[in-house]
Amino acid sequence: YPFYPQQRKAYVFDVSTIIVIVVFLTFACSFLLIIPGIRGRARLYWMLRVLLSLVVGVVIVAVQFTGDWETGWGTANTSYKSFSRALVNADIGLHVGLAGVNVTLLGNPVNQVNETINYNEHFAWSFDADYDHSYSEGLEKGLPSPILYVAEKFTTQSPCSVHRQYRISSHYASATLWVAFCTWLISNILFSMPVLVYGGYMLLVTGAFMIFSLLSFSTVRNCLVCPIQFGTRILHTGYGGSFWLTLAIGLLCFVAGITVVALHYFNLDLLKTFFDLREDKAEEYQEMTEVYVNPHFVNKGL
Repeated sequence: YPFYPQQRKAYVFDVSTIIVIVVFLTFACSFLLIIPGIRGRARLYWMLRVLLSLVVGVVIVAVQFTGDWETGWGTANTSYKSFSRALVNADIGLHVGLAGVNVTLLGNPVNQVNETINYNEHFAWSFDADYDHSYSEGLEKGLPSPILYVAEKFTTQSPCSVHRQYRISSHYASATLWVAFCTWLISNILFSMPVLVYGGYMLLVTGAFMIFSLLSFSTVRNCLVCPIQFGTRILHTGYGGSFWLTLAIGLLCFVAGITVVALHYFNLDLLKTFFDLREDKAEEYQEMTEVYVNPHFVNKGL
């Protein structure tokens, strides 16, 4: 039967995701504190560049820890405990991330069979984790039957044989996202120097690696379909919010990179103005109005 040595709390947010968001929000707030010191129209340009860059950076890092690259929900009447005929009505959720899979069980209503049915269990498959060991620990704790049934589909010994495909695809997707994060850092460095076109090229590379990560994760669709069925209900899955958010930011990087490169070749003055690198014409052609001559050199004919 389900047993825990201490009171369990419902899963709300991943701690790593919260840390990433707080760090980038700190950078954003710090910039907003100094932006009043920037004069004129350049203040708007600086704010737009910095905030867009921070959005790209926080998405690249945060989606590494989210668990909704692939999601699925289903409602069914299912058994709750082993060796018991009691049925419960519950929502069963499957959330696949780059680091593992989360299985959710939420009762309708929450209180049934004299218990609170509100579970969210994580089973990791990262390099430093053993998925089968996590599944064995779930068996020892006596997790509800629906959670064990869904988690068993992703074990290495399961007839579904999807564990290897999901694990490898997630690892490659995570690696390409970290490369995208590195190219994003390089693009910011180049944009702070008078080599704007190279910053645009690095934005294009950033968008390309983000798309590569999506293509890598999408290869899980090539494996055989293993139905997750509760009675007559089948749990169907589809791409989740993190997948579509990564796609949107990748396309944004492509648009921004193409815009920077195009302006470099067709309207360089406008590009320099946007990045606050345009020299003031008045200072460029400024002439001296007064000349002070040392009389000592004039008397010597020098």
